[in-house]
Amino acid sequence: MIGKKIRIERIIDRKTGKCVIVPLDHGASIGPVPGIIDMTQTIDEVSKGGANAVLMHKGMVGTGHRGYGGDIGLIIHLSASTGLSPHPNHKVLVTSVEKGLKLGADAVSVHVNVGSEREAEMLIKLGTISEICDDWGMPLIAMMYPRGKDIKDEHAPEVVKIAARAGAELGADIIKTNYTGDPDTFKEVVDGCPVPVVIAGGSKIETDQELLQMVKNSVDVGGAGVAIGRNVFQAKSPLKTTRAISEIVHNKLEVEEALKIINGD
Repeated sequence: MIGKKIRIERIIDRKTGKCVIVPLDHGASIGPVPGIIDMTQTIDEVSKGGANAVLMHKGMVGTGHRGYGGDIGLIIHLSASTGLSPHPNHKVLVTSVEKGLKLGADAVSVHVNVGSEREAEMLIKLGTISEICDDWGMPLIAMMYPRGKDIKDEHAPEVVKIAARAGAELGADIIKTNYTGDPDTFKEVVDGCPVPVVIAGGSKIETDQELLQMVKNSVDVGGAGVAIGRNVFQAKSPLKTTRAISEIVHNKLEVEEALKIINGD
């Protein structure tokens, strides 16, 4: 497992035990929206802002990942669906762990919508991929979202706890899931999951203060950091927003001080 240990330190800071991941895989599902049209610029900004890693699909690695600027970890996403599909919650495998290795990935990720009609198929794929990752020493991030026709609230602690624990049970090294809305219930998620849990950013959040407070609340109760996409790459300044988040995650900066980074005070 030494390979997995070495690679995971490129994702999770060995000193703080936490990470800031910026997912940039949205183009497959919602198209070339602002922030991911010029991948090179966005990756450079979040790298300068202190992100530990970016996450993307295999075809985008050659369009923006490094060869310039500071280094940053690379996570290859193995799952996809498009927003045009009649079943957008059904994520299928579109590449392999081995391809991730060839591309220089430090980790791979798989998306599972827990509670969806095709949950069983996605869980089988997650379990299989986790075993392949163990064979190659490749860290695995499981995006575990409570999402389906019978899920009334995707942020409810009772469903988030199940989703997070299921990912760990099937062999993931890091879980990405929804924030439950308050630190007390999110602590239940963290306490019930034996591997690091990072929060998703979700839909665009109205204010910077709301975003930073969510980040602060999650790490204060044991969360391992964030995997935030749209609220970073569609920010007015992805660099400043990433830096503000990174200072909270790694250096325990208060929200008021982090806001000054974004506002340029």
